[in-house]
Amino acid sequence: MGFVQFMASSNGRIARIVAGVVLIILGFVIGGGGIVLSLIGLVPLIAGATDTCLLAPLFKQPMKGAEIRKG
Repeated sequence: MGFVQFMASSNGRIARIVAGVVLIILGFVIGGGGIVLSLIGLVPLIAGATDTCLLAPLFKQPMKGAEIRKG
């Protein structure tokens, strides 16, 4: 599972955090309906910060990054 392994790695976590921050900033820049975009941006930001891969169960992998890296 290359995708899940990448998302559990340090680079994957950084990518999720950066993507979340970018979405949040874009939401504030757009304004109005962009607040929804900002709220959506919280998902990858929090997932990256907590070392959780929300898509991992779709690939029959555990959600915690540490468990993915172990096995």
